[in-house]
This record gives sequence, C-alpha cells and structure tokens, in this order.
Amino acid sequence: MTQILVSEVGPRDGLQSIKAVMPLEAKKAWIAAEAAAGVREIEVGSFVPPSLLPQMADTAELVRFARGIEGLNVVALVPNAKGAQRAVDAGVHAMSIPLSMSETHSIRNVRKDHPAMLAEIAEAAQIARAAGVHFAVGLATAFGCTIEGAVAEDAVVRLAVAAAEAGAQEFSLSDTTGYADPAQVRRLVRKVRAAVGADMLTTLHLHNTRGLGLANALAGLEEGITTLDASLGGLGGCPAAPGASGNLVTEDLVLMLNAMGLDTGIDLERLLKVRQILVDALPGEPLYGFTPDAGPMLDYNERIAR
Repeated sequence: MTQILVSEVGPRDGLQSIKAVMPLEAKKAWIAAEAAAGVREIEVGSFVPPSLLPQMADTAELVRFARGIEGLNVVALVPNAKGAQRAVDAGVHAMSIPLSMSETHSIRNVRKDHPAMLAEIAEAAQIARAAGVHFAVGLATAFGCTIEGAVAEDAVVRLAVAAAEAGAQEFSLSDTTGYADPAQVRRLVRKVRAAVGADMLTTLHLHNTRGLGLANALAGLEEGITTLDASLGGLGGCPAAPGASGNLVTEDLVLMLNAMGLDTGIDLERLLKVRQILVDALPGEPLYGFTPDAGPMLDYNERIAR
C-alpha cells in the first residue's frame, strides 16, 4: 500500500491569514488531537516578528509542546536566516523557507528580491545543517501570481536549481494563489524533478481557491508526489496575495486518499472531531469542506480495508 504523508499546515498557514488570534491552549489541543488521529507531521507556526503576525507569537512554545508528542514531525516556516536560528533554538525537526517565483510577491511577502532570498537560503541552510535540522524550500507562487499573473515555468526551474545550489535539501511546489490546474501540476512537477532530481521534489502545497485542489492533488500523486499539505477546515491563504484564500481541506483530502486505498495512517472519524476545537476557539470564522457535512460513504470502511 502506497504511503502518503498529509502534512497539516493549519496552525501556520491557516491561522496567519485570519485576524483572530487563537488561544495558545486551543492550538495545543488542536495539535495534540490531530496527532492522536494519526497525523504525522504538523507545521505548528512560523518564526516571523510578532509585530507582523501576532498569530504566530507563540510558535516557540508550540514547538516545545509538539516535540513532546511521540512520532510527530514538528515543522515551522522561517522567512529568513534569523528565523531559521530561532527555529533551531526552539527545537524544530524541520523547517521550510518560502522562495516566491514571482519577484513582486517575494518583495511584498518577505521584503526581498530573488538574489537577496537566495542569500538568505544559503545562510539558513548552513544553520540547519549545523543543527541537523531538515531544510526545505517552498517554491511559492509557482503556478501563477495574483500580482504579476503568469509565472514562466522555466523561471521556476531556474530558481529551483539556484536554491538547490544554495543548500536546499527538499522542495515543495506551492500553489500560493490557487492558480494551478492538473495539467500544469503534472508538467511543472516533471520539469522541476528533471532539473533537481526526483528525490528533491516530494511535496505539493495546494490551495482550493477555485475548487481545483483535490484534482491538482490527484495529478501530483500520479506524478509520484508523496506529501500533500492541507489545512483543517480549509483555513488559510496568503496575506501578501490578494484573493488567494482557501487551503486544501484536510478532511476532504484524507477521505479521498483513504477511500482510494492509499495509506495516510489517519483515522478520518477522529480527524472530523478535531474540527470542533476550531469552531469553539474561532467563533464565526468560516470553515470549509464537504466531508464534515456529508460524512464518509456508506462503504467507506470496506474501501479502506481493500
């Protein structure tokens, strides 16, 4: 049975995009409950200045808490080398840094152009290597940008190669703006893998802004992708990309993967109950997904037993 890693990014990508600040104890309850449901990797926050994203001010404490959960891979996002050092000091297992393929988005998101970001990646890679922390680069806006529009696929390949030379250990292709379509996913996965190696590109970070999230996930699976980012309740988006709302919904993704006979290790029934933590802690915040309302198919248990 093929193993697929569903990486929960809600505590970071989901919460950074909303105004409300989720209480620390609720975040801990969320992380613990998802881990108990079988989620093996959670991006618990980001090491950005609290003045910019107050939702992320407690990330170091969340890392320490999550490190106490057996079997959980604890990940954080870092915007630069300074953030990488903070992540290492907090005790992350892995970290990722965003490299926007759209230079306009990069400047708006992390206030750095491409040469400056590649320099940050090189410094962050050294910090991670010295600490034995896994270091990934997220190729953000890889499928298009709400500011610049289309992003040239050859530019994505060129920047991926430059980031690999700077020290990236792994890449994810990120549909930051919800622009991707399945044909584009297949094409870009093939091109980037041909340039940096198949083992370097394992992950897709997809948004469901235009309803294509699961279709794009399936296209990635067919190309050999083994890790898919998702957010409980579809929380998320990108504050620096206007209109880019809606992460892939964890509940819907897990239903699809489990029903297809793929091994996520996640108990869907237990996962669906985690949603109540968000409902209670973020009153009035819209949550998305079809599975929480419809429930699994009547023959779901037979499907996952095949």
